[in-house]
Amino acid sequence: MPRKRPFSAKRKKQQLRDRRERKRGDAPAGPDSGPGSRSESRERGSDAAPAEAGDPAPPPRRHDPGRFRLQLGGPRAEALARRRRRAQEELLELLPETALELDPDTVYGPGLDFPRRPPWSFAMSPEELRVREEAAFSAFLRTLREGQRHDRAEEGATNGDGDDDGGDVAPFEHNLETWRQLWRVLEMSDVILLITDARHPALNVPPALATHVTRELGKGLILILNKVDLTSPAVATAWSHLLRRRFPAARVVPFTSAPRRPPAPGLQRRQRRGGGWSRAVGPRQLLEACESIVGEEVDLSSWRARLDRAEEAAARGEEEEEEEQQEEVGDDVDVGDDDADGDGPVAAPRQWERYRHGVLTLGCVGLPNAGKSSVLNALVGRSAVSVSRAPGRTRYFQTHFLTPTVRLCDCPGLVFPSRAPPALQVLAGVYPISQLQEPYSAVGYLAARLPLPPLLQLRPPSAAAGWTAWDLCEAWAEKRGYKTAKAARNDVYRAANSILRLAAEGRLRLCLRPPGYAAQKDLWEQHPETAALAALQERGEPGVRGSAPPGEGSTSEEEEEECDSGEEVEPGEATPPGSTASNPFALLGEDEC
Repeated sequence: MPRKRPFSAKRKKQQLRDRRERKRGDAPAGPDSGPGSRSESRERGSDAAPAEAGDPAPPPRRHDPGRFRLQLGGPRAEALARRRRRAQEELLELLPETALELDPDTVYGPGLDFPRRPPWSFAMSPEELRVREEAAFSAFLRTLREGQRHDRAEEGATNGDGDDDGGDVAPFEHNLETWRQLWRVLEMSDVILLITDARHPALNVPPALATHVTRELGKGLILILNKVDLTSPAVATAWSHLLRRRFPAARVVPFTSAPRRPPAPGLQRRQRRGGGWSRAVGPRQLLEACESIVGEEVDLSSWRARLDRAEEAAARGEEEEEEEQQEEVGDDVDVGDDDADGDGPVAAPRQWERYRHGVLTLGCVGLPNAGKSSVLNALVGRSAVSVSRAPGRTRYFQTHFLTPTVRLCDCPGLVFPSRAPPALQVLAGVYPISQLQEPYSAVGYLAARLPLPPLLQLRPPSAAAGWTAWDLCEAWAEKRGYKTAKAARNDVYRAANSILRLAAEGRLRLCLRPPGYAAQKDLWEQHPETAALAALQERGEPGVRGSAPPGEGSTSEEEEEECDSGEEVEPGEATPPGSTASNPFALLGEDEC
């Protein structure tokens, strides 16, 4: 009897996916259409007849599970080698506090826009609209590349490798399907909620998007300063005032779905899962901002009554029970242009009138890992959509009814064209850390702004004048026991990824400040809004210190990987800078894994 060939889980998933497509009448996956299809094509190669030159092309595959994947450009191989040598040779110096100040004009300078949807009508066929959108997107990319070459020619630049010189465009989203999700959300929403990470708002607020929403679309815009618990109230207040000056038509609302203690110096401990969404800070301020925009056109009394019930239940130490009529109506609605029913993009979109049927639609947009899904879960009061620490968890937009008159729409995160340093994109969680080919330059960017050796309690390199990014990663690998499989050398790449994940999760808190913050630091610390924001966080904090709402963390598999990779710290207070421990592996947190 012939020996059975091994059948992997990846091939099994592909087999089930092809079976579903055959039931729908779709064409099966091609050789390059999805994971695992290469082995499947080899098996079908002996039975399939070769295609003749005059045969018509096979019908296009209407359902592609990977069409919403992140497609971010990256540097060339020469640039990667240059950055790696720089990380090994360049000594790091701790920059002054003013280096934490970031001007939004340096991130989104003039000439940077985002892809717009071309004009369309219901008289167009789906194929005609698809061709028009692809042509408009290709023209946008071509114009952006030509402008980038023109800028380099004027500045006399000789390297076009996308290095950290600040002149080239940073990696951004190249997947047209994801931009179509944003177009759909902007069309159907009455008020846009631009979710912003409070640690680096200059990166999370594209001026072109804000201008497009307020001026061209004429819709309300609310800037949600999310994760305010990861930065100091004074810095959050300073950013709020700067955003109000730059965008007068927008409202700024501080928000956090997991209130906790104010940040202390040192390495922060991980948030444990548990607690509830009812103690989120900011839903009532968001309601007041929406009432100021819609006025009397939409009845929002049901939303206010829901918040009152949630606060009463939280005061009693109970969780609010969801009523049957408040369950979502349109969960997980995929309205991409490749619908299973074949209607295409013309049948799905409609010319939405404002407050249609007396319902207010709030669209949550923003960059990846800004907390859009967490904000939606905090408003709904339960884990309505899945969240993850890795960017790109939300693949397509989903709608959920908060009340009979308020509907929430969650949009996948998009990386807008910008001139931000690629290292800052990595530290902000915008660029997937697992896809980095050269993580050492990002570690050097972080070490130049935070004292990593005392925070991580690293031993200084022997016979060296100072630290390099490579030395930091090697010392962290030695401390955590990261070794390569064959030669048992220090796994520097794994150590660099571990440090970057500590920063992306907020345990190494790199909080950027607005321009001129250091000169007016005393003013912002004594500002009345700073005290009000601190008091607001204290009111939402009791009972959930060090806890996160369900779903805020990663899945069980991810938690096991993080325990294995050594990203847990011992329970207790933050590690003060310069402190030493008798146990060199005190940060492993063996009791938590």
